[in-house]
Amino acid sequence: MAQHNELGSVGEDLAAAHLLKKGYQILTRNYTYQKGEIDIIARLDDLIVIVEVKTRSTPDFGDPQDFLKPLQIKRLVETAHHFVEELEEPDVEVRFDIVAIIKNKAGTRIEHLEDAFYHF
Repeated sequence: MAQHNELGSVGEDLAAAHLLKKGYQILTRNYTYQKGEIDIIARLDDLIVIVEVKTRSTPDFGDPQDFLKPLQIKRLVETAHHFVEELEEPDVEVRFDIVAIIKNKAGTRIEHLEDAFYHF
């Protein structure tokens, strides 16, 4: 596995642990539909939370959350829509979050951005 893939996998594990500590229930990880993938889908009370995890080894080129591009947001929204349709819960509320992680020899920084973007 390439080093950046390993870092991404470690980041997703850190994000899942962070969400669990905050009281979220992890419904699924790495949910795919067509060309889209959602890193983590969680539930917090009656809310479905779509979580994109962005992990970097350095903030030198920008914050991790800055690497989420419009096409990726579009695919996330389409994939989330498919997941919610399969869930068969009418009127469920959905929120899109980003968990941004910097992990390197100096330590680990986790930032959870709630309502990171809107789907309309």
